[in-house]
Amino acid sequence: MKAVSEAPSKAIITGEHFVVHGAWALAAALPRRVRVEVEPSAKFQVVSSRFADAGPRGSAPVYAVVGAMARDFSANPTVRVRISSEVPGGAGLGSSASIMVATASAFSRLCGLGLGIEEVIRYSMAGELQVHGKPSGVDPTVCAYGGVLLFRPGSPPNKITLGSPRSLIVSQSGLTRKTRGQIGRVSRERARYPRLFSMLADGVSGLSLSAAEMVRDGDMKGLGGVLTANHAILRSVGVSNETLDSIVELLGSLGSYGAKLTGAGGGGSVIAVAPEGKEKSIVSGLSARGFETFNAKIPAEGVKSWLER
Repeated sequence: MKAVSEAPSKAIITGEHFVVHGAWALAAALPRRVRVEVEPSAKFQVVSSRFADAGPRGSAPVYAVVGAMARDFSANPTVRVRISSEVPGGAGLGSSASIMVATASAFSRLCGLGLGIEEVIRYSMAGELQVHGKPSGVDPTVCAYGGVLLFRPGSPPNKITLGSPRSLIVSQSGLTRKTRGQIGRVSRERARYPRLFSMLADGVSGLSLSAAEMVRDGDMKGLGGVLTANHAILRSVGVSNETLDSIVELLGSLGSYGAKLTGAGGGGSVIAVAPEGKEKSIVSGLSARGFETFNAKIPAEGVKSWLER
């Protein structure tokens, strides 16, 4: 018997970095998913091409999730965790959060723990802490719940109900980066310019609240303007770079309403919104220039798990 779980990837529409310091963020689950299988084993083992280089060291975040759950529920942690993913690591699309959420959900299912979404998120954070150092919790929250969420640390997530599916264009820069380092960079900016940073955080919170209304109402042109404004703020705190800026500009020249980096920055991905019917040509234009790009329909389903023989 094994337990199987699938969790979506995610894009932060507005608010990354500032959410760590208490601002509102708007995030969406994306349909590209991670699949995790958990089954009894003679020893704890992670099977994944992502961790092929590191053995126990690379699989430590996964073990942090399993170990915490095993301790709290007196369960056996000697399991084999098999991970397959449609989500590249270091691309700003929540790969680690998706893995941790799917692992917690599958281990709960295997052991018959019956954990709810909030408990799955809490245990997935044990792995996220090892990966990112000081995560806000937005990634595992949206990967667990799915859909589109307004999120702020310490507040219940607010699910945004859409009248019909929306589209996000996602373009990968091909540059990977460590979220932990980018969080540290922004924290240093906050320490150097506390009053300015506080003003920017308030501004970003306002952008997130406005973006939530625009996504709900289908005002994608207005949302494009918000994305562009948020990207400028992220540039001002040093988490963009020449490649990300060039993708944002290229998306604009191809006809998008607006674009921004998503996630930690320094690499990773850019998201954009565009007039309906123009997404295909924009995706083709970015792909022709060597950037892996796809159109993602939101909202996407959250984590789910089941048993297989």
